[in-house]
Amino acid sequence: MKKTNEDIKQLVVERLKATSGDLKISIGGEGAFSKEDLIKRVEEGDDIGQKVMEIQMEYLRDLASGKIYQDEDNSSAN
Repeated sequence: MKKTNEDIKQLVVERLKATSGDLKISIGGEGAFSKEDLIKRVEEGDDIGQKVMEIQMEYLRDLASGKIYQDEDNSSAN
């Protein structure tokens, strides 16, 4: 199980590295985080890092299942 978590962590870090250098993301009441902050938090595995990993994995699952495209189709029909 630990290997899988490390694989997910590495995947999320690589996805973050591929984003724009001026990326800033707000997470709840925790404040805004830069790309570098997010990478550090994911690598450290703190609460913010765990939340970022959960969000990224949910996005990837939805993308793989086609759910994102279904939601997109529904919103354009309205």
